Amino acid sequence: MAEITKAPQLRYTQDGQTAISEMWVQFPALRSGDPMSTIKVTGWGNLAQQIQEQFQEGDQVIIEGRLGMNTIDRPEGFKEKQAELTASRIHTTDMSVSASATPAASPAPARPAPAPAAIPAPPQPQAEAEPNYDDIPF
Repeated sequence: MAEITKAPQLRYTQDGQTAISEMWVQFPALRSGDPMSTIKVTGWGNLAQQIQEQFQEGDQVIIEGRLGMNTIDRPEGFKEKQAELTASRIHTTDMSVSASATPAASPAPARPAPAPAAIPAPPQPQAEAEPNYDDIPF
C-alpha cells in the first residue's frame, strides 16, 4: 500500500506501439523513526493507459506486481542500484477505482454483503470405541 507522490506519466516504446506509464510512490517505513521509502512503479500496455486515466498524485493505492533491480551508470563514475516495481494490478484503498494488466470485464454492480449465517455449535466429541487388536494383520 502506498501513496502516489509523482503523477503518472504516459510514454511509448521507441516503435510507438506499447504504452508505458511511470509514477513514483512512497510507503511507510517498517520501523518508527525511519524515513518513508520511495519507489518507481511502471505499468505496460492497457494497464499503463488505465493508470494514466484513473490515478493522480495523492491517491492511496494498493499495488500488486513484480519487484526488480536496475543498475544505473551515474555521471560521477559509479553504478547505482535502483528498485522498480512493474505493476500487474493497482487498486485504490477505497476500492472505487482499480486497474489490472489483464483485460477485465465491466465491473459488476455493488451488492450489499450477505448477512452472516448462524454458526452451528461444534459437534460433541464421541467416546472412541476400544480398538479390536485381533483385526491387526501382522
